[in-house]
Amino acid sequence: MSTIPTITVTPSAAAQAYARAAASGSASPNDGGFAATMQQAMEDAVQTGHTAEDQATQALKGGGNLTDVVVALSHAEMTLQTATAIRDRVVQAYQDIMKMPI
Repeated sequence: MSTIPTITVTPSAAAQAYARAAASGSASPNDGGFAATMQQAMEDAVQTGHTAEDQATQALKGGGNLTDVVVALSHAEMTLQTATAIRDRVVQAYQDIMKMPI
């Protein structure tokens, strides 16, 4: 039995990955700016969750491959952890800015 390797994803690594994905697409990375990048990241995270749910539903119905279900759920968990880490960093940055003297 093999174990699934654990990958630590930092917010900067996630941002670089989304920049590479945007650069490989038809649009340039600067078309929508930060807001568009965050919008796309959130849509991808939601889609990953839906994919994991679909895989789990298929497995409960008796179809599907157990390995595919575990991989999809692990991917969804990693995506959620990344989104949580980015959210925590944004909240911390906001709090730091609010503490600054005017």
